[in-house]
Amino acid sequence: MDKKPVLAIMRPETHTDASEEIAEQIGFQPLCVPVVAIKGMKDDAFDGFVRRVMSQETNYVIFTSANGIDFTLKNLEGTGVDETTFREALKKVQLVAIGPATRKRMESCGLTSSLMPGEYSSEGLVNDLGKAAAGKVIDIPRSFYGSEVLVLGLKEAGATVYQTHVYTLDIPESGPAEELIDQIIDRKIDAFAFTSTMMVKNFMSLADKMGEKDTVIDILNDSLVGAIGYPTAQTVESFGVKVDVVPEEFTFEALVRAMKEKADAL
Repeated sequence: MDKKPVLAIMRPETHTDASEEIAEQIGFQPLCVPVVAIKGMKDDAFDGFVRRVMSQETNYVIFTSANGIDFTLKNLEGTGVDETTFREALKKVQLVAIGPATRKRMESCGLTSSLMPGEYSSEGLVNDLGKAAAGKVIDIPRSFYGSEVLVLGLKEAGATVYQTHVYTLDIPESGPAEELIDQIIDRKIDAFAFTSTMMVKNFMSLADKMGEKDTVIDILNDSLVGAIGYPTAQTVESFGVKVDVVPEEFTFEALVRAMKEKADAL
């Protein structure tokens, strides 16, 4: 039996089990080493977001990730609004999920998405909302590092847009990640799946810190590299690395399937 190609998966630890299962089913040998850590946060805009939802002032609430839903609900502590009451208020506004994983998490909370863009990206959502956004109040609870494309696009469409940062992304403990760089140098990894711009930046920062950035870039250019969407692909390419695969559907499973098809064709 041919040896399965080793796929480096650098998603946050909360995604490890699901990522490994997907990669194994598709035909990779997964190597999961998080280079991004998720941490909850609450900024000054959160209370205003809760008030607008509770008063039905907001027309749309856009969730760009399952994490956005989870940390929104966690942040209710101390606001005077309990989770059950807030969920009921959310049911009275238009809820938008940017992709199937977000919609699935929304449904597990008893919520229903009224819109999911055909292209699972900020650009796709702006295009799909289009003229419907004009004159509407839109709230977006999201990552601190979320792209401004969504906010700017909706404002240009005529919406009043508020965003609150409910979680942030950080660099995890360096030990396992440093071992990942060592394995790359030893040519033990065949493919690399990048799923966010922050992941790319953390990965390259770590390689640079270890004095191996140029070597790692050379090895990536001799390996199979996939990016989950065009913003992530552009970030990878900004470091001088060629991206071989960007899936039509911006999900992790679609990315891994597209990478396996590419690997089989080589």
